[in-house]
Amino acid sequence: MKILILASSFYPNISPRSYRATELAKELVKQGHEVKVYFKKEEYDYTGIENKYGIKVGDYGKFYIKNIRNDEGGVFGLIKRVLNRLLLQLFEYPTIELMYKVWILLRREKEYNLMITIAVPHAIHWGASMYGRNLKKKIGCWIADCGDPYMFCGTDSFKKMPYFSIFEKRFCKYADYITVPIGDAINAYYPEFRKKIRVIPQGFDMSSINSLRRYKKNERPTFAYAGSFVMYQSDPEKFLQYLVSLDCDYLFYIYTRQVNMIKNYDKLSNGRIVLKPYIQREALMQELSGMDFLVHFEVKTKVQRSSKLIDYAILGKPVLSISSDVLDVNIIEEFLNGDYSGSYSLENIEDYNINSIARKFVGLSEKST
Repeated sequence: MKILILASSFYPNISPRSYRATELAKELVKQGHEVKVYFKKEEYDYTGIENKYGIKVGDYGKFYIKNIRNDEGGVFGLIKRVLNRLLLQLFEYPTIELMYKVWILLRREKEYNLMITIAVPHAIHWGASMYGRNLKKKIGCWIADCGDPYMFCGTDSFKKMPYFSIFEKRFCKYADYITVPIGDAINAYYPEFRKKIRVIPQGFDMSSINSLRRYKKNERPTFAYAGSFVMYQSDPEKFLQYLVSLDCDYLFYIYTRQVNMIKNYDKLSNGRIVLKPYIQREALMQELSGMDFLVHFEVKTKVQRSSKLIDYAILGKPVLSISSDVLDVNIIEEFLNGDYSGSYSLENIEDYNINSIARKFVGLSEKST
């Protein structure tokens, strides 16, 4: 089967959607399919990836719309942040360019049995939908994979502009299937398209599970969080304030790019809180395997859930789940004392085996023919 995957990012980019595209492409080739992946290339030589895994790598070409840098402080920094937010809110700037890029590449690409478009950003779906019914002349089956919903996203502080519903309804109309990672996410799409929605969670290679499962207890409570934070949703401030107020020894590693959201808690903690940059998933899993437990910050929506919980389930570690509304100090103290009876309940890890995940995508394609 010839399969085309359109994504915004791929290895070595570190993001849930990059993992989705990378793991899926590798497994589909392993199962005997011919796979080509398009994405925004990093400054990276993909020859090794192509030779090792048999994946054909394509590039959307040069992008002309750039992010407005807003990493400076003061009045000018504030103006740039406001401008960035306005452009995003009104025009989906800068990812809207992907809509045009996808439309252009589909004009030159030949026939495929299956096309999988991976969002976010949803502009990838929008670009594919510009072909309307004519897409069927090139693509046997189109699966629009949605890591997060768009119009009814529950983690954004601002609602999407109403006119973007035109783009959402258009891609939902022309896609053969829409895939979402959890069942509750179905409610975040327009009712008339829910019959097309199938649940296919994030998938990972489970072959190295046994080597990652280590249970040696650390001399002092050692725990970690890896991922992003969402303002007013998965806000860690109350938890961090409580940790730095404690008169006990512990070590809390935070792997994130959003250091601005956690202020100077590393300094206030006297070395007990350690900020670390994102690292590749394989290396991160090795580091997390040495923790006593892992931390999860809950979001205030049922239609979205962090894919990091899958990694936590693979590692088999106890999970301390933190609400950004009400801080349960009793359960935090229990975890720090080695009592994990209140651990967050994780699902069966076999549900996330990339082997079965890839087969589900192929199965949908076969049903549509």
